[in-house]
This record gives sequence, C-alpha cells and structure tokens, in this order.
Amino acid sequence: MRSTQLLVVVAALLVTASSAFVAGYVVAHSSAPNNLSLAEEVWQLTERHFYYEKPSHQDRLYGAISGLLATFQDPHTIFLPPAPAERERAVMSGQQGGVGIIVTQTEDKRFVVTEVRRGWAYERAGGRAGDEIIAVDGESVAEWTFNQLIERVRGRLGTQVRLTVRRAGEPEPLTLTATRQQINVYSQMLDDQIAYLSFTQFTSTAPSEIKAQLEALLAQQPRALVLDLRDNGGGFLDEAIQIADFFLEAGIIATEKSVGGRVKRFEARSGDLAESVPMVVLVNRQSASASEIVAGALQDRGRAVLIGQRTFGKGSVQRLFTLSDGSQLRVTQGAWYTPNETPIERRGEGQGGLQPDVLVELPSDGSRPSGDPTLEAALEYIRARF
Repeated sequence: MRSTQLLVVVAALLVTASSAFVAGYVVAHSSAPNNLSLAEEVWQLTERHFYYEKPSHQDRLYGAISGLLATFQDPHTIFLPPAPAERERAVMSGQQGGVGIIVTQTEDKRFVVTEVRRGWAYERAGGRAGDEIIAVDGESVAEWTFNQLIERVRGRLGTQVRLTVRRAGEPEPLTLTATRQQINVYSQMLDDQIAYLSFTQFTSTAPSEIKAQLEALLAQQPRALVLDLRDNGGGFLDEAIQIADFFLEAGIIATEKSVGGRVKRFEARSGDLAESVPMVVLVNRQSASASEIVAGALQDRGRAVLIGQRTFGKGSVQRLFTLSDGSQLRVTQGAWYTPNETPIERRGEGQGGLQPDVLVELPSDGSRPSGDPTLEAALEYIRARF
C-alpha cells in the first residue's frame, strides 16, 4: 500500500492542484503532511504573475514530480515521461535496437565511440573504436546532448542509420550505414577451445537466447567458458535468476532485503546445462544491477573468478509502476546482497560494487587501450589453470 499512497500524493499535489482534493487527501491519510496546499499556492501564483513565456502544464507537472523524487537523494528512484518510458519498454521487450557501440561524450562535447561490440552492425559496417561521430543521418551533432544522440542512433529494429565519423589517419570524414538490430547475445569459439559468451541486457528473451547459445558452445566441448558481462547494465530480476541458475548447482543466488524488514532469498536448482564447465567472468565499471547479481553469485559460490574492474555498484531493488498517461515511476524498495551477504549498492562515499579477483588496470582518463587487455588476461588465466 505504501507505493500506492505515493502515487496518490503525486496525483493530489501535481495533477489537480485543487485545495479541496488535497485537503481531502490529508484527512483520509493521517501520515500526509499538513501543508500540501503549498503546491497549489505556488502553482497559482506563478500561473498568475510569471512574466516570461510559461512552460506547459505538463512540463511543470513532470518537473514537479522529478523535483519531489530528487529530495529522496536516490538516483534510482526516478520518473520517466511517456516517450522515454515507452522507449525503455520497447528495448526490454526486444522491439527497439541499436548498432552495437558504446559512446562517451568528452569534456569538449565530442561523441567518441569507445567500444564496438563483436558481431553487431557497426562493426560489420567498418566502424572502429576511436571514431568520432559528427553527424547522424546527415544532421550535425555539434549542439546535441548525449541523450539526443542515443535517441537518434537507436530506433525500430531493421531500420538503417547513417553515422558520419572522423577517424584518425583518414583525411576526410567517413559515412557508415548500419542496420539497427538487437543482438543481445553473442557467442563464438576462440582459440585453444575456449568458448566466449556475452550479452548486453537481461531482457525477457535473454534466458532462451543464452540457453541456445550455451548448448551450441558446450556441444563443441570447450576447455573453459568466458562469460562477458562488461557494459551490461542489468534488466529483469527473474531473468537474472534464471541465467545464474544455468551455471550453479543448488544453493543461494542472492538475497533481497526490502521495506518492512522483509527478506527473500533466491536459490538455484541443480541439473542445468552449464554447471560443470570451468569459467571466468569479465566485469567492468559499467557492469551493473542484474549483471552484478549474477557475477556476485558466481564469485561467492566459488563457481568463477571475476576478471576486470570493480563493478558499478547498483544493488538496489526498484518497483516499477506504469502511470495513467504511460509514464513510469521507479521506486527503490530494497537492496541486493550476494550469497556471502555483501551489499552490492554504492551508497554515498561507500565503495560498493564487486571487487574482481583479477584486477586489470585501464587508463584513468577513460581512453581505450589497443586490443582487449581484460579478455587477454582471462585467456591467460584459463590457459594457466584449465
């Protein structure tokens, strides 16, 4: 009921701006503050006296909701207006795709490709790490925000996007045409009979896709498996538990501690397809949320070593609410702990995240070294021990 009451408070304060409604809410909910009518005062006074062009009622409403949530000082308790909420739902359901790149905006506002995913469209179009994106579909990105760039590069599956890039050593800009796709799961056999499996999100289809890829890899009898969770920002909980279970015998995967002192433990069952293959897990600073749950379980249970950099530290639990206009509210209602009761969440100045067993140092300025030092360290580890 607590989360439902939160939605009612938002509706009372920001949608109706009615003192009668607010007063009625205060009477009906004794825990509500007694000065909620201040919201109506501010709304009416600015509506009446503000000199310059006023933002729309909807923009004010959404801004007020975001301001309310900011007071909780939790980066994961957020509000998404209808358009970004719909894009998020489309991505997680597999309806929207990208081209397979990680982009960083530099201090001087340039958009630089820092990573190109194996097997994705950008790689096949001839793209490389280090490319600077200067135009999308012929339109300059010089005045764009980072979110504007992401929104224009991503889009409906099967459609094309033209990226114009500057590349070191090339006298003129290059235009690369890539077809948007969603290759969430990618696998291949590397040298020395080492299997490689990566995926970017814990989507609703990830477990079935990963199972199929694992079956194909294991049929080739690899000496070991590299599970690459770098830049995997998370996704759905149920799917994370299913995927962790592929690699674990019976026992705990993670513990969720939530509002009201509730504790829920998630456990694996024996008998899955990849419980015995030797494995290592690759992580980095962008491995977050569901990927940290899986990596933490494999590490604590002694199933795999983690190789790379300390993970992001996103171990809080969000409950998602779809609101009446299609917008989305995410409320942190608990936190995740690894099997050894290690908290994943990074709070304040605390460390947070998972510490890898084998630390691979990368440049502190965020630049990408030549080659793939983390994968190379994993292959060396496998050859020495398996």
